[in-house]
Amino acid sequence: MRHHAPSTPPSPANAGTPRSDSATLKRLFPYLWQYKWRVMAALLFMVGAKLANVGVPLLLKELIDTMSFKPSDPTAVLVVPVSLLLVYGVLRLSASAFTELRELVFAKATQGAARQIALETFQHLHGLSLRFHLERQTGGMTRDIERGVRGIESLISYSLYSIVPTLIEVALVLSILAVKFDVWFAGITLLALAIYIVFTVSVTEWRTHFRRQANEFDSAAHTKAVDSLLNYETVKYFSNEGFEAQRYDTSLDQLRRARLKSQTSLSLLNTGQQLIIAIALVTMLWRATVGVVEGRMTLGDLVMINAFMIQLYIPLNFLGVLYREIKQSLTDLDRMFSLLEKEREVADDPGAPDLQVSGPPTVRFESVVFAYEPAREILHGISFEIPAGKTVAVVGPSGSGKSTLARLLFRFYDVGSGHITIDGQDIRRVTQHSVRRALGIVPQDTVLFNDTVRYNIAYGRTDASAHEVEQAARAAHIHDFIVATPKGYDTMVGERGLKLSGGEKQRVAIARTLLKNPPIVIFDEATSALDSANERAIQGELQSAAHNKTTLVIAHRLSTVVDAHEILVLDAGRIVERGSHAALLALNGRYAQMWALQQSSEV
Repeated sequence: MRHHAPSTPPSPANAGTPRSDSATLKRLFPYLWQYKWRVMAALLFMVGAKLANVGVPLLLKELIDTMSFKPSDPTAVLVVPVSLLLVYGVLRLSASAFTELRELVFAKATQGAARQIALETFQHLHGLSLRFHLERQTGGMTRDIERGVRGIESLISYSLYSIVPTLIEVALVLSILAVKFDVWFAGITLLALAIYIVFTVSVTEWRTHFRRQANEFDSAAHTKAVDSLLNYETVKYFSNEGFEAQRYDTSLDQLRRARLKSQTSLSLLNTGQQLIIAIALVTMLWRATVGVVEGRMTLGDLVMINAFMIQLYIPLNFLGVLYREIKQSLTDLDRMFSLLEKEREVADDPGAPDLQVSGPPTVRFESVVFAYEPAREILHGISFEIPAGKTVAVVGPSGSGKSTLARLLFRFYDVGSGHITIDGQDIRRVTQHSVRRALGIVPQDTVLFNDTVRYNIAYGRTDASAHEVEQAARAAHIHDFIVATPKGYDTMVGERGLKLSGGEKQRVAIARTLLKNPPIVIFDEATSALDSANERAIQGELQSAAHNKTTLVIAHRLSTVVDAHEILVLDAGRIVERGSHAALLALNGRYAQMWALQQSSEV
């Protein structure tokens, strides 16, 4: 029995409530500030683009006013408009050129920050304890990372490329209207913008609930789909395809309803925005028309004001979408930062040295106490030693804590009290990487990557040559099987290695461990899933893999451990017997009973 029940894990710094938007932006800022020269250059290009954009209506006014009268010099009729048209074209081109330069310069900062945060999150997830990964929902978590990376790009795109430029343009236009005309033009524009922004933000905040619901249902549907497909065989065993489809459809229906509500509220938002814009435009053009009629303004002024309003309100049409997307991007980014800030339950001491091992080391468990849950202790003061180059076996009933010993030795968890040492070095005082580098394991359930046989064997030492991979395969007696397949070492093993039989997967695991060539080897019930014939066939490879190595064998079948230097009988987290196979049989105790029972069942 596998003890996967969690104890109380450390809480992340932001557990409970999500951080504020400003806190999320503050958390993102250092990643962008690494590209500070690009940020400043992009801001300069953005200001240049907006100055050119605002200059277009001003030049359009001059062009129209120039064409509204006939000068005494005939050449002026041609020269002045042509020169103005040329400048008009240059301004239009400049606005586009500055915009493209801004995006080109800032693209490296955006993609660089997204890449760095995604990589840090991925590395951090690999650094979290086994407890976290046993509790996670893979589909939802990968969705959070995907959305977070996309959120960085969206946040920067919408804020730097849309919101900030629009604010700069609004400030420039208001200044021009206030200086060139009466204050009412600036006042009407400012009032309309204020009403527009308040309405947009209010309705968008109300709509955010529907968007958040849609995202939750989207993650739930994705999680159900991934979980169901990963457990394809189990679904087939119990003929539950219909049940799985029903669960998935329930999530999809919830997602559909949430998205319909989101779309309905979006239509309301767009209608309200257009109404505000229409009233503001009509009011501004009415005042401008009156000014032209009264002679206070020219026809060019009327055209300029109309052009200004169009330039302002076209980007504002998307303010609701932009605000919603920015809010959503901040939410998605916060979720990814929350993953990044999950505290490591098992962490190296600051400045911890590497484990120093020369040759097969001695491994000691000294009064080890451990519990997955505080209320249920698994190991009660376990003490034993695996001498250098020797084999110690641990046997006992399911649930006695055998596999927990391997997890603790790999430091997937830290012991509650006591010590585990390798050549006298407490594994908590050295780096986890160096400890795991010294360990190799052939697990009970070998999980392979959905890649080639070569890739899976070479995973034991990723820099191994093809010749070394083949040597390891020969030593594990799987080379002949591999080369007999049509694609040889390039044969795909399928999801979790499901295209291979149990024995073939175990031999790949043995080859992988032989290639790694660690000084300490663990066999965690490595043959329990095999039939007797395959078990006997693989036993020789296991003994070869354990040659001249410090070996811990965790076994249920006693016939696989009779040659061990010492056998420990574990029951309910305590060592109840220990000794060689012959000595334990002579005791006529728990081990002898287990031996007799297994022997009779095999007859």
